[in-house]
Formats: sequence, C-alpha cells, structure tokens
Amino acid sequence: MSPTAQEDVYATPGEATEGKVFTVTGNDWDEVVDAAAQHEHLVINMGPQHPSTHGVLRLVLTLDGETVVEARTVIGYLHTGIEKNMEYRTWTQGTTFVTRMDYLAPLFNEAAYCFAVEKLLGIADRIPERAQAIRVMMMELNRISSHLVAIATYGMELGATTPMLFGFREREMVLDLFEYITGLRMNMAYVRPGGVAQDLPVGTVDKVGELLKAMPKRLKEMRKLLDENPVYLRRTKDVAYLDLTGCMALGITGPMLRAAGLRWDLRKSQPYSGYEKYEFDVPVETTCDVYGRYIVRMAEMDESLKIIEQCLDRIAGSELKGKPVMIQDKKIGWPSQLSLGHDGLGNSPDHIAHIMGTSMEALIHHFKLVTEGFRVPPGQAYSAVESPRGELGAHVVSDGGTRPYRVHFRDPSFTNLQAVPATCEGGMIADVVSAVASIDPVMGGVDR
Repeated sequence: MSPTAQEDVYATPGEATEGKVFTVTGNDWDEVVDAAAQHEHLVINMGPQHPSTHGVLRLVLTLDGETVVEARTVIGYLHTGIEKNMEYRTWTQGTTFVTRMDYLAPLFNEAAYCFAVEKLLGIADRIPERAQAIRVMMMELNRISSHLVAIATYGMELGATTPMLFGFREREMVLDLFEYITGLRMNMAYVRPGGVAQDLPVGTVDKVGELLKAMPKRLKEMRKLLDENPVYLRRTKDVAYLDLTGCMALGITGPMLRAAGLRWDLRKSQPYSGYEKYEFDVPVETTCDVYGRYIVRMAEMDESLKIIEQCLDRIAGSELKGKPVMIQDKKIGWPSQLSLGHDGLGNSPDHIAHIMGTSMEALIHHFKLVTEGFRVPPGQAYSAVESPRGELGAHVVSDGGTRPYRVHFRDPSFTNLQAVPATCEGGMIADVVSAVASIDPVMGGVDR
C-alpha cells in the first residue's frame, strides 16, 4: 500500500492523544460548548497559574458536564533544590535554606531541622530552657499567621473578600512582631542548632502582650463573617468529604485529620521543646468536610494564644529571665549575645571590640566556627514537629563532616495533596476550589 493511502496516525493541530483540543479565545463559549457536547468527557487544566491552587499547582481535571470524573495533581513547577543545596553548606547555614520551603511556616522548617541536628550532636537535652520557651512562642505565633492566610484565602476563593482583608490585616500584627524580634518578616533563620540566633529585644514582652489583647477580638470578627454565612455554609458543608479511614490510608495529618475526628497532635503525643509544660487542647471535629477543617483551624488559633501567653509568663518570669538562649558549648553554639549598631544593622563597635578583645584563641575559634562550621558525629536522625499543615519531619544524615551528607523532609503539604482525587472526584468542578483550599497546601514545601 502506498504511503498516501495509509491511515494518517498523526494528530492534526486540533487534536491530541486524549481527544480533541478546544481553544477558548473569549466570547465563543457557545461554540465551544456545542462542539464539546459531542464528546463524552472534557479534560481541562486548572493551573499551574491559578488563584485557587495556592501556588503553582496544576490539576488535570476530567469532566462529565460539571462533575469531576478524574482529578490528577501535577507538581514540580516550584522546585528549588533546597535539600540538595544543603549538602554544600555547613550545618548552621542549612537553616537559611530550610526556612524557605514552606514559606508560610518558616519557623517550623527551622525547628524540625535543628531538632534533628541536635539529636545527632547529642545535645537535645542541653538546650537552654529560655531558648525552648522562645522557640515555642515563635512557632505558635507562626501557626496563627499561617492559619490566618488559610482562612483569608478560604473566603477569597469562595467569593468573600472581607475575610481576606481581615485575615491579612491580622497577619501583619504577627509579621511585625517577627520583624521586631528577628529582623525579618519571613525566612528568618532564627532557630539555630543549639538554641536561637539572639535573645528577645527589649520591649518584646509588651508587644506580644498587645497582640494577646487584640487578637481574640479580631478572630471573633472573622468568625462572625463566616460561621453562619449561608453562602459559605453551602460551599463548605458536606463538601470534599474525607473520613478517618481515608485520612489514615493516605497518611493525612494536621487539621484535615483532626477534622475527621482523630485527636492526633505531635505537641501532645510526642512533645518537643517542652510542650508538655503547657496547657492547651487539641480541637477536633467529626464532619470530615471543608467546614470542619475551617472550624479546627479557627479553634487552633485560640489554643495558640493560650500557649503564647504561658510562654510569655515563663520568659518574663524570674526563672528564665536573663538566661542564655544558645547552648554554652563554644564548639557548637554560635554567638547569640548580639548588640545592634546605631544604624540598626550589624553588630555595634563596642560588641565587636568585646569579641576581639577577649582572646586571640577565642577570635580564631569564632572565625573557624563561622566559616568552617562544627562537625556532627556520623549517623542519622529523624525529628518531627506539628506544623500548621500537619507532621513536618526532617531526616538528617551525617558522615561526620561539617556539612550534611543528606537531608530529606517529610512535608505535610506533599502528603496531603494525595487527598485531591479522594475529595474532588464525584463532586462538582466548583467544589474543587473548596477542596484545595481546605487542604491548604504550600507549594514551596511540596517541591523543595
């Protein structure tokens, strides 16, 4: 048979391997619908640039009318190579990398990594109590700021812009505190192996106290907007259902798991940083839907405020006042008694003179500690914290050198995204927005 008589096996410009391609240019929706009606299913891309995907997440949706028949997640658009880069940096420099993964929860990234490094060093029980209390306070402040973004985007993506404005307004209060304490609003690299970068500046107790007074009222205002809003209830109740059995099968943790009725929180079940000393509850719901996940997050912010208040009492109390915030082992602990210069940047001349005037040996050691870094005994360790999205774990491997041999993170956003097909398939395309919002993924943590 001549080539011209053979069947053409190649797709034309209007076809693809999965069927016919429809190009929508605007004002031609009727023509597109009429053409698509001749086909059983329609495959569309949601993202990777879409306001309801919480970053560069791509969803490939197969539709039968407006019903989602199949939902596939496509990731990797935000890959940064953070884990690989850490193999070429000292152990302390690794903190500046991990803080950029889940960019809404930087302090949790830092804490999980530093806890694992401290396990390898064998100093986990030697971290100063003041440093532990500061870590807890900062993480709970970070939990509030992260949940505020989740709730704000909940409202925005479902058509309510006022909750978004309220959420970001309240988040600014927390970010202002972060800037005052660490010098940065995000990606602070504040938690370091052995403690924290520096002690709380003068006035921190008063500023955190102001937040504790204002925030409960602000959170109540947000709940008034959403708790009984009929439109919000229609878009969230009995939507994206995933029960406890499904959560356990998929490895789901965090608010999604607690909204399915399981009171699992690493702060209670596997306490770290002295969480066993604080009184707080673990909110749960049994609705297994978007609304339940919203309620759990709102309640968690109330509990975080309780923990912060207890931290503040401990930090300001005589027991921890003036205590060190970095391990006193000079072979490990970076200098944490910093003193800002007149410009608010860098160390003051008096502080530099103090460091250089102590002894030549101390100065040389300081130089080597910063440039070369400390050595970590060979071995591997896993440490996990309860981040705003669930169990965030760091698996750290050392070959005995001044740099990590391997670092890998168990990021909850990556694991929780497995719930997209389970929560979306069989529902309406409009409910995909609600489902993804209730998962609250952060793509920086997914792709790393």
